[in-house]
Amino acid sequence: MNQQFLESRDARGLRILSEYVEPLCRFRRLRVNDTIVFMGSARLLSREAATAAIAKAEKSKKGLPAARTALKLSVYYEAARELAHRLTDWSKKLENEEHRFVVCTGGGPGIMEAANRGASEANGMNIGLTISIPNEEFNNPYVSRELDFHFFMRKFWFVYLAKAVVLFPGGFGTLDELFEILTLIQTRKMRKRMPVVLFGTEFWNEVINFDALARYGTISEGDLQLFHRTDSVDEAHNIITRSLIDDALATPGATL
Repeated sequence: MNQQFLESRDARGLRILSEYVEPLCRFRRLRVNDTIVFMGSARLLSREAATAAIAKAEKSKKGLPAARTALKLSVYYEAARELAHRLTDWSKKLENEEHRFVVCTGGGPGIMEAANRGASEANGMNIGLTISIPNEEFNNPYVSRELDFHFFMRKFWFVYLAKAVVLFPGGFGTLDELFEILTLIQTRKMRKRMPVVLFGTEFWNEVINFDALARYGTISEGDLQLFHRTDSVDEAHNIITRSLIDDALATPGATL
């Protein structure tokens, strides 16, 4: 009951432990064992919001190039929304009483909002593992109320329950998460089989030259097979569901 101690530097270990145990208890109570993680920029807008931004920029004659870029990138918001909706629909039709393959995001705006929104529109439970940052307004309103988290150990929980990961265009945070996941797979610290889908080939091919990494020998040619690049919601859906059927459903409860 000593709040001053619990918030002190000396009690940091207790706070970290509680950020493992409390979410674990909540996940068990709600029977959340498997997730599909969506990652991507917090700055991307929906088509509706981007169209409104274009109209505002044209009226004020300010920020039109940025508004046009936002409209172009809104295709990724809508793709994430559709993919999350379809995966949630697919998961709900599985012959299993457990809440399987729950959409999980960082809980913020942009791509995260799109995925939570799609899952919510499919009447599915979804997760937001949230932090507070200075630039974007968190949280988005589509996260299931019982599964909205603000905490330190979010990266652990992103990976621990994940059975598939799909990454849309993003900035430093998205790139950090991508390389951390690929490193865990490459070094076999993550033993479960898990598809990693990079959505938006133009973006990913320009931002990261994976082929150059292999050519310079800093990764192996085989490492290029650790992920899939696509621009198709259909293809992303097929890659993820096929892998979940072949691997996660074949070995339920598989973790790190």
